[in-house]
Amino acid sequence: MRGQKAGRSLQSHSPGDDAEPQKGTRRRGEVLEDAILLAAWEELSKAGYTHMTMESVAARAKTNKAVVYRRWPNKGALVVAALKKYLPRPDLEVPDTGNLRTDILVLLQNVTQPLQTIGAETIHGLMVEVLDNEKLASIFRKLQSRGTDKITMTLRTILEHAQNRGEVSLKTINPRILSLPMDLIRYEILIRHEPVSDATLNEIVDDIFLPLIRAKR
Repeated sequence: MRGQKAGRSLQSHSPGDDAEPQKGTRRRGEVLEDAILLAAWEELSKAGYTHMTMESVAARAKTNKAVVYRRWPNKGALVVAALKKYLPRPDLEVPDTGNLRTDILVLLQNVTQPLQTIGAETIHGLMVEVLDNEKLASIFRKLQSRGTDKITMTLRTILEHAQNRGEVSLKTINPRILSLPMDLIRYEILIRHEPVSDATLNEIVDDIFLPLIRAKR
């Protein structure tokens, strides 16, 4: 809130709402915001969430912290914006290895890979400093999938391939079961506050998901 008030005060005295007060640069609008977001992404990658500051981002972007605060009220909000822009999109192509377990694991590993890029420190920082669980869940849904429905559709296609091989029967599988792997992944993130390990994915697939869908044959 203090950053927001400072931003409004500085904004009212600045010559332009989107301009930065540096001589010879005068970047505005998306050009300026993109420069700040890139600086935030680079600073996050280099220094980590704990040591990243609004001042260090401003210095890397060659602007001042008032310009940064005018757009994002705190470090958490800035990091979320940078993650949305620069975090790699997961590969949601349908795996088709001929093995149901392998196909599911490949899909879930592809989906959770961006979280490995974020790292536990950033997830912890966002949890502790800025965001409540409901808001964090919404953000990670977007960061993981840019559309959870597409993951469910991909998983359904995997099961259709398995059905053609005689491994499962989709007619007996409740649609809610298809969303279970991603629901469990989100639970792990919110409770454990860190990226999902391969061991956890193996447990989700081997101990929970596969027994459920195979029991419905």
